[in-house]
Amino acid sequence: MTKIMKALSDETRLSIVNLLRVESLCVCEIEAVLQNSQSNVSRHLAKLREAEIIISDKRAQWVYYEINQELLAAQPFLKTLVEVDLANNPRYQAEIAKLRQYRETNGVCQPLP
Repeated sequence: MTKIMKALSDETRLSIVNLLRVESLCVCEIEAVLQNSQSNVSRHLAKLREAEIIISDKRAQWVYYEINQELLAAQPFLKTLVEVDLANNPRYQAEIAKLRQYRETNGVCQPLP
Protein backbone atom coordinates (compact mmCIF):
# COMPACT_ATOMS: atom_id res chain seq x y z
CA MET A 1 0.00 0.00 0.00
CA THR A 2 2.84 2.42 0.84
CA LYS A 3 4.44 1.89 -2.60
CA ILE A 4 1.14 2.73 -4.27
CA MET A 5 0.67 5.90 -2.25
CA LYS A 6 4.25 7.04 -2.90
CA ALA A 7 3.92 6.36 -6.61
CA LEU A 8 0.73 8.42 -6.77
CA SER A 9 2.22 11.37 -4.89
CA ASP A 10 3.61 12.94 -8.06
CA GLU A 11 1.59 15.02 -10.53
CA THR A 12 3.38 13.60 -13.58
CA ARG A 13 2.67 10.03 -12.47
CA LEU A 14 -0.98 10.94 -11.90
CA SER A 15 -1.05 12.38 -15.43
CA ILE A 16 0.39 9.14 -16.80
CA VAL A 17 -2.18 7.06 -14.91
CA ASN A 18 -4.88 9.36 -16.25
CA LEU A 19 -3.77 8.82 -19.85
CA LEU A 20 -3.47 5.07 -19.36
CA ARG A 21 -7.01 4.86 -18.00
CA VAL A 22 -8.17 5.65 -21.55
CA GLU A 23 -5.90 3.31 -23.53
CA SER A 24 -2.54 1.59 -23.54
CA LEU A 25 0.28 3.85 -24.72
CA CYS A 26 4.00 3.66 -25.49
CA VAL A 27 6.59 5.99 -23.97
CA CYS A 28 6.79 8.21 -27.04
CA GLU A 29 3.01 8.77 -27.02
CA ILE A 30 3.01 9.73 -23.33
CA GLU A 31 6.04 11.93 -23.94
CA ALA A 32 4.28 13.72 -26.81
CA VAL A 33 1.04 14.37 -24.92
CA LEU A 34 2.66 15.46 -21.64
CA GLN A 35 5.53 17.25 -23.40
CA ASN A 36 8.14 15.61 -21.17
CA SER A 37 11.45 14.04 -22.10
CA GLN A 38 11.70 10.32 -22.79
CA SER A 39 13.99 9.82 -19.80
CA ASN A 40 11.59 11.65 -17.47
CA VAL A 41 8.58 9.65 -18.67
CA SER A 42 10.52 6.38 -18.44
CA ARG A 43 11.58 7.15 -14.88
CA HIS A 44 7.98 7.81 -13.86
CA LEU A 45 6.77 4.67 -15.63
CA ALA A 46 9.37 2.64 -13.71
CA LYS A 47 8.00 3.96 -10.39
CA LEU A 48 4.45 3.09 -11.42
CA ARG A 49 5.55 -0.39 -12.52
CA GLU A 50 7.39 -0.95 -9.21
CA ALA A 51 4.17 -0.14 -7.38
CA GLU A 52 2.34 -2.51 -9.77
CA ILE A 53 -0.10 0.25 -10.77
CA ILE A 54 0.72 -0.31 -14.43
CA ILE A 55 1.85 -3.27 -16.48
CA SER A 56 3.76 -3.40 -19.75
CA ASP A 57 3.42 -5.40 -22.94
CA LYS A 58 6.11 -5.58 -25.63
CA ARG A 59 4.74 -5.36 -29.19
CA ALA A 60 7.43 -5.58 -31.84
CA GLN A 61 10.00 -2.91 -30.95
CA TRP A 62 7.58 -0.91 -28.75
CA VAL A 63 6.61 -1.38 -25.11
CA TYR A 64 3.03 -0.41 -24.30
CA TYR A 65 1.82 0.42 -20.81
CA GLU A 66 -1.63 0.05 -19.32
CA ILE A 67 -3.38 0.19 -15.97
CA ASN A 68 -3.13 -3.01 -13.92
CA GLN A 69 -6.82 -3.93 -13.82
CA GLU A 70 -6.24 -6.64 -11.20
CA LEU A 71 -4.82 -4.07 -8.79
CA LEU A 72 -7.73 -1.72 -9.49
CA ALA A 73 -10.16 -4.51 -8.63
CA ALA A 74 -8.28 -5.29 -5.41
CA GLN A 75 -7.90 -1.65 -4.28
CA PRO A 76 -11.24 0.23 -4.29
CA PHE A 77 -9.58 3.56 -3.39
CA LEU A 78 -7.35 3.25 -6.47
CA LYS A 79 -10.31 2.39 -8.67
CA THR A 80 -12.15 5.49 -7.39
CA LEU A 81 -9.09 7.67 -7.95
CA VAL A 82 -8.64 6.48 -11.52
CA GLU A 83 -12.25 6.18 -12.64
CA VAL A 84 -13.81 9.12 -10.77
CA ASP A 85 -11.33 11.62 -9.37
CA LEU A 86 -8.98 11.81 -12.36
CA ALA A 87 -11.83 11.59 -14.86
CA ASN A 88 -13.61 14.58 -13.30
CA ASN A 89 -10.58 16.82 -12.75
CA PRO A 90 -10.28 19.66 -15.33
CA ARG A 91 -6.48 19.35 -15.55
CA TYR A 92 -6.66 15.68 -16.40
CA GLN A 93 -9.61 16.20 -18.74
CA ALA A 94 -7.42 18.66 -20.68
CA GLU A 95 -4.70 16.00 -20.97
CA ILE A 96 -7.23 13.53 -22.37
CA ALA A 97 -8.22 16.20 -24.91
CA LYS A 98 -4.54 16.48 -25.90
CA LEU A 99 -4.40 12.70 -26.29
CA ARG A 100 -7.46 12.81 -28.56
CA GLN A 101 -5.85 15.62 -30.60
CA TYR A 102 -2.70 13.51 -30.89
CA ARG A 103 -4.77 10.57 -32.13
CA GLU A 104 -6.73 12.69 -34.62
CA THR A 105 -3.55 14.01 -36.23
CA ASN A 106 -2.35 10.41 -36.62
CA GLY A 107 0.87 11.42 -34.95
CA VAL A 108 3.19 8.56 -34.27
CA CYS A 109 5.64 9.50 -31.56
CA GLN A 110 5.72 13.15 -32.62
CA PRO A 111 5.25 16.11 -30.26
CA LEU A 112 2.12 18.22 -30.50
CA PRO A 113 2.54 21.74 -31.94
